[in-house]
Amino acid sequence: MNASVMLARYARILLPTLSFAALLIAVFWLQPRALSYVGLNLLLNLALPIALATIAQMFVITVNDLDLSLGAYIGFVACVGATWLNDVPLLGIAALAAGIVLYALVGALIHLRNLPSIVVTLGMSFVWLGLAILVLPTPGGKAPEWLRALMSWNTPIVPFTIYALLALAVIVHLGLMRSAYGAVLRGAGGNPRSVERSGWSLLKTKMTMFALAGLFGVFSGLALVGLTTSGDANIALRYTLLSIAGVILGGGEFTGGRISPVGAVLGAMTLTLASSFLSFLRLDPDWQIGAQGVILIIVLALRVLINRAERAA
Repeated sequence: MNASVMLARYARILLPTLSFAALLIAVFWLQPRALSYVGLNLLLNLALPIALATIAQMFVITVNDLDLSLGAYIGFVACVGATWLNDVPLLGIAALAAGIVLYALVGALIHLRNLPSIVVTLGMSFVWLGLAILVLPTPGGKAPEWLRALMSWNTPIVPFTIYALLALAVIVHLGLMRSAYGAVLRGAGGNPRSVERSGWSLLKTKMTMFALAGLFGVFSGLALVGLTTSGDANIALRYTLLSIAGVILGGGEFTGGRISPVGAVLGAMTLTLASSFLSFLRLDPDWQIGAQGVILIIVLALRVLINRAERAA
């Protein structure tokens, strides 16, 4: 392997880290007081539910699908967490478990009927939103005390969110990138025929990945409830696009089973920091979404240039 290929490959791997570091430095430069325990906690407070949603989306993208219902599903989880999980814990747990099972069944439907995942999950987004409104018609409810205590845990040295993000990246990386079954799951997106010829069921792998997406969607919704202390059916609708952006920003590809769990977490953290950075610039809120899109386009343009250099070499 020549030096130019190695350089392009390392640049592609390091791009999520460099993007996050550049934004972090910019935030600290604009607001030096952010470089503290309290400041870091405020900056990255919402990074954990976004990172969990990004990992959920990553599981679906790994098998060459896309989940447009994730934000509505997380909203449903938030409504259950702020009501049933607090008032009738067994009913709440059963509802969340049923959600994970339904996610796996959606994966099976997409595979067996060869349906476009975008169409199926878009339809499911209305189902999840309707269920969320049935559970909690108006914003409110109350997060369980144990969940509030966990999300407000004052850990030593750095905030709990940073420890949780680090643990999330390591655990998913080891499970998906370093284990034998993780290779099978990624292979189902990269080379499904070879996986099937090896005796593995593509149906089971698809259901497994969608079930994992459902599980991490539950974690995301519960983390969000623990932070906001209440529920709302519309609380996480923007997480659908944020999760897709986080996966791609972190080095993932829409096809071929090429993903990076560590990069996905960094991508989610970068998107969270981008909001703080734009707030510190005192940019009008109406322009902040557009500015976030510009930041994303710049990073993705760098990705394209690096990929082209790698192919040319």
